[in-house]
Amino acid sequence: MKFDFFNESTPPLIGVDISTSAVKMVELSSTGKGSYRLEAYSIAAIPKDAIVDGNISGLEQVSDAVKLAWKLLGSREKRTALALPSAAVITKKVMMSADLREEDMEVQVEAEANQYIPFPLEEVNIDFQVIGTAANSPDEVEVLIAAARKEKIEDRVAAAEDAGLKVIVMDVDTYATEAAYTLVANQIPNKGKDQTIMIIDIGAAMMHINVLHDNVSIYVREQAFGGTQLTQEIQRRFGLSAEEAEIAKRKGGLPESYEHEVLQPFMQSLSTEVARALQFFTSSTQYNRVDHLVLAGGCAAIPAIDIMVQDRTQVNTIVANPFQSMSLATKVKQQQAAIDAPALLIACGLAMRGVN
Repeated sequence: MKFDFFNESTPPLIGVDISTSAVKMVELSSTGKGSYRLEAYSIAAIPKDAIVDGNISGLEQVSDAVKLAWKLLGSREKRTALALPSAAVITKKVMMSADLREEDMEVQVEAEANQYIPFPLEEVNIDFQVIGTAANSPDEVEVLIAAARKEKIEDRVAAAEDAGLKVIVMDVDTYATEAAYTLVANQIPNKGKDQTIMIIDIGAAMMHINVLHDNVSIYVREQAFGGTQLTQEIQRRFGLSAEEAEIAKRKGGLPESYEHEVLQPFMQSLSTEVARALQFFTSSTQYNRVDHLVLAGGCAAIPAIDIMVQDRTQVNTIVANPFQSMSLATKVKQQQAAIDAPALLIACGLAMRGVN
């Protein structure tokens, strides 16, 4: 019944982000005083359509990708933290009496969950966390409840376990993003305090938007747009297979016309999508401005994409690099790590769960 979305966990853990197009792993160690060292990371491609809308449809293919990523990581550690897509998790904040014992809280959480979860409770894993004292009532505490269907969790656990790994923590991708953002906040004036920051994680198929005000998440949304559109255009224009197009996109070697005819229009489209997300946020919430944009995901590695987005939106834009102030293990190549960093935000946030 209960599942550890919020378990503080025991170190060390490998952060494993299973996204639509790749398995990404990050291993961190502590250097004391809340600082980290990047021990290793890896990225292994997942075949097309093995994951659709966040659901694993090709378990064997995903498991093979997990196995390869772990091999590339070169770690002995087998304990992992995984994340569910936020769309697969129902969350709700409720108020409870501050003097309730944990077991009484569990009973109340179950009663609350019964009201708002559209599935039978036996099909669901539930966890809860006390956030703190309620703002306007010192006798009450604010409690965050998270629930997900067991099958969604079991699929991801199976993919990891088939690859020989052990799942200790199941997180939610938005929480993992927020954890890694605490490292990125150093790139923002005053570490984002009293400001509104929009994190835009551009994946293969989806743009995940998470807005924080004063470093607390206030808004989460998804937009259908991603790097697959660029891959498909490369395929169409240059007559390549999906796999060849994906490799060419990352490694280069395309005709000269690529930059002007394919990449530039894609960057324009991406900037327009970000501007739309911004407009939608300011027009549908009480917040009438965003102070900084943080780009993450594979598309954030496109050279000068931050400049184009900033020109289009007139909002200060940075590319997320959670490793910027970390020390790196000798086997980690600094230049490559900086390029890959924006795509590793979730995996990094998950790895942080294993470093106390």
